[in-house]
Amino acid sequence: MTPFRAIVATALILGSIGSAQAHGVRFGFAFGFPVFPAPYYYPPPAYYYPPAVVAAPAPVYIEPAQPQIVQQPEQYWYYCPDSKTYYPYVQQCATQWQRVSPRPPG
Repeated sequence: MTPFRAIVATALILGSIGSAQAHGVRFGFAFGFPVFPAPYYYPPPAYYYPPAVVAAPAPVYIEPAQPQIVQQPEQYWYYCPDSKTYYPYVQQCATQWQRVSPRPPG
């Protein structure tokens, strides 16, 4: 091999090594034993997003409505002792009207 070819071959090898290292690529020759031990690079770890946290809404309990007991206002009949009749049948009474609890007819 001529000296010119050796210089060109060396320049090509060194140039390719420099550009390969700039890009993060390594290569070498192995002769059965490591001359220059190249560090082994593991691939970058895979990053996984954590699972989405989904919270179920809290259960809402609605109590059934309590039946409202509506009390009717007490109703009275009004009695006129002078004419011995009740209010809707007589509109006026000479004395004071008397309030009487209603009774079922019969």
